[in-house]
Amino acid sequence: MDNTQTIKLQDTAVEATQRLTGKEAIIKCLLAEGVDTLYGYPGGAIMPVYDELYKYQDKLHHVLTRHEQGATHAAQGYARVSGRVGVAIATSGPGATNLITGIADAQIDSTPMVCITGQVASHLLGSDAFQETDIIGISTPVTKWNYQITKASEIPEVMAKAFYIAKSGRPGPVLIDITKDAQFEEFDFAYKKCTAVRSYKPVPKLNPEALQAAAEAINNAKKPMIVWGQGVILGKAEEEFKAVVEKSGVPAAWTILGVSAIPTDHPLNVGMVGMHGNYAPNLLTNECDVLIAIGMRFDDRVTGDLNTYAKQAKVIHFEIDPAEVNKNVTADIAVLGNSKETLAALLPLLEEKKHTEWLNRFKELYQVEFDKIIKDDITPEKEGLTMGEVLEGINKVSKGDAVIVSDVGQHQMIACRYAKFNQSKSNVTSGGLGTMGFALPAAIGAKMGAPERPVVAIIGDGGYQMTIQELGTIFQTKVPVKIVVLNNDFLGMVRQWQQLFFDRRYASTELINPDFVAIAKGYYIDAKRVSKREDLAGAIEEMLASDGPYFLEVTVEKEDNVFPMIPTGASVSDIRLE
Repeated sequence: MDNTQTIKLQDTAVEATQRLTGKEAIIKCLLAEGVDTLYGYPGGAIMPVYDELYKYQDKLHHVLTRHEQGATHAAQGYARVSGRVGVAIATSGPGATNLITGIADAQIDSTPMVCITGQVASHLLGSDAFQETDIIGISTPVTKWNYQITKASEIPEVMAKAFYIAKSGRPGPVLIDITKDAQFEEFDFAYKKCTAVRSYKPVPKLNPEALQAAAEAINNAKKPMIVWGQGVILGKAEEEFKAVVEKSGVPAAWTILGVSAIPTDHPLNVGMVGMHGNYAPNLLTNECDVLIAIGMRFDDRVTGDLNTYAKQAKVIHFEIDPAEVNKNVTADIAVLGNSKETLAALLPLLEEKKHTEWLNRFKELYQVEFDKIIKDDITPEKEGLTMGEVLEGINKVSKGDAVIVSDVGQHQMIACRYAKFNQSKSNVTSGGLGTMGFALPAAIGAKMGAPERPVVAIIGDGGYQMTIQELGTIFQTKVPVKIVVLNNDFLGMVRQWQQLFFDRRYASTELINPDFVAIAKGYYIDAKRVSKREDLAGAIEEMLASDGPYFLEVTVEKEDNVFPMIPTGASVSDIRLE
């Protein structure tokens, strides 16, 4: 299929036409797109490209992960903190299918990523050849776009389109599958970056009438509330968002992917919404008169029961993806567009306000939560260590400047609730898909994407063992990530549900764990185990002061639960404090 007519190209080629093989063209395309780091695992069908990579080791840093899933998560971590497109590469068959979990994770969390897979020769397609899978069919539901290249001449335009689609509008993952014969075939190569695709409108046109209606509703509100998501960060709209919040005086709460767009200690930052979010913003969602959603998609973990969610409020939805508007929550006013553009246009229309009494309501409810939950989480008096005090200890040493990469489970909710952030792109976690095993490889990519910043991975003992082999990647690359495993010898979040809703029938959630410290030391990584409170602060300081990678295992209480909690399907007003 000739795809050239669907692509509008820049007038000037990156380099003049030259005779190249397909494998050479792939590398030239990556360099033209500014790629300097990619993650992957070689194999037969992608071996020609790896042969070419060998010649470009001074320009393209290939990170050999220990599993293809690790390559996608590392590419995600890189993309999330750098703001650039992450790149993962794998061979055909199982190599390609091992990418799928990370691709699905990137799709639902709007992470820009280009995945390149090798494929059997074109004359073998459909014959069940060795290591052949229909990766285009498999990946179609979880990619923003995918394409199979069978002719070398397709490579420049398809690669240009891949990077454009991955990073434009609402970002997402793209997969390009390349047959082995196309990698060897010669053609006349010239590269032009893609600037538009027919029928693909990545950024909707701003409607001034909708914007004016939104401003009037905000100006007239008595109890307005903002809930913001990752769209603020993806739109690079942090400054515009902060200006809107401060001028309007509206209390602002965040989803787990939105946190760090403004500092966590900002006076109008009122905490996290969602199943394990803060008491005040969850409860007051059903008391506000205007709910302003910015760059978030009303995920079920945020809304709880849709039949009772913010029914009293006028809902204003600022969103780049029209498919998300009215999907879960009906918007009274929808303002489509990139958040940087829409918030900049909104700012001059807003009146300066201070909703002092309304803000005090958030503060009062925070104090209730602090007295009931937070105090005992971060400064416990009981004998066993808590996950919250570990995060508080990291905050004291990092002073809010670290990138926190969390896995999925209780520790994730604790990390998102208690980590302090001073700058954007500081929280990296698996949000929509909830992928256990995400954190260790994602931390590798995050550190490579922001080498000047400390990167701390917060992982549970269950998720850690899903990608523990990536310690080999850390050992080989010497990337100085700090790994904290909060070990309660349980699949903690599932155990919490079994305790609360299944009469403590702990079916297949108790773990018999190995010696994690010995394993880390087997990879020549400095490691320590802490089980006593008096040793914790010193261990955290030692970890963060270390110049290289460091592993810290903290033994925490087995039945330590995460509260507040909104049970599945319950109203946000039914939030439990115990």
